[in-house]
Amino acid sequence: MSTESTTQNNTTPSAAPTTTELLVPMDEYLKAGVHIGTPSKMKPIAKFVYRVRNDGLFVLDVRKVDDRIKVAAKFLSRFEPSEIAVVCARIYGIRPVQRFSQILGARAITGRFIPGIFTNPSLKGKEEFLEPKVVLLVDTYIDRQALSEAAARGIPIVALVDTDSSIRHVDLAIPCNNRGRKSLALIFWLLTREILRERGALPTNFEEMYPLSTFVSPRSRKII
Repeated sequence: MSTESTTQNNTTPSAAPTTTELLVPMDEYLKAGVHIGTPSKMKPIAKFVYRVRNDGLFVLDVRKVDDRIKVAAKFLSRFEPSEIAVVCARIYGIRPVQRFSQILGARAITGRFIPGIFTNPSLKGKEEFLEPKVVLLVDTYIDRQALSEAAARGIPIVALVDTDSSIRHVDLAIPCNNRGRKSLALIFWLLTREILRERGALPTNFEEMYPLSTFVSPRSRKII
């Protein structure tokens, strides 16, 4: 698949116009640290960067983050829940991914990604061979085995990307802090809510049924 594909059909994400209305108040994004990048910046991510802090960290444009969440939710809502595979080896992404998958009915693959899950039909053991119609990744480097296999199979790839992330093979990038536990919780909570909205299945009491706090991972001493 080509990077950041823009061809519009039922399996390829399309761009959305920038809007002034955010999915949550700006303060919520800032408190979660969704905008905090890294000291490095990959060239394709430059269009999502707002500024560079005095300490050298790149800061993402929150409105562009918000727009991409909307685009991703609209795109993912086109697939049956069972056709979506969400891959995450990052510690702070596991709980958000599991909650997202439980609520929507997607397939969560957390922890170590066993080679062959997307490419080896004879795979046996703890994990089984899967043929998803779309793959959502938390980190293009840590989840690179899944990225490689999905790309080899021509499966559309949606990925959370930080300022230092590669977007090679990614069809739809969601710029964000993909390391922080509060940031990952908010991103997946919003994706869950907006996908349900796009499907016409959003409960009126969504925030009571699925509080943001239930998406937040406990603190860990591990850095991954």
